[in-house]
Amino acid sequence: MPKLVRLYITQVAWGFVISAVFVGVLLALNVANLRGLIFGSEIGLIALAMIWFMNGIVFAGVQFAYAIMSMAEKPKGPRGGTPIAAKFEPVRVAVDKN
Repeated sequence: MPKLVRLYITQVAWGFVISAVFVGVLLALNVANLRGLIFGSEIGLIALAMIWFMNGIVFAGVQFAYAIMSMAEKPKGPRGGTPIAAKFEPVRVAVDKN
């Protein structure tokens, strides 16, 4: 299996794990009475699965993007430095009157 595909599958799995933790915290804190709505409804488990899945898609994308962007090489050489003091002086501009 190519390394990039393995990285993608791993990061997507981590995204869905993070989503499960996030949904668990939402239910534990009872945000917007979500726990009461889910457990008080006959289709609450479907709603729970949808919340987990949709958040899983978001967290998986963010996790994979973070993993890819953190693979970039760190810039080498001098960074920053002393700023050059700017001198602002008016400049005469010739205008044709035609």
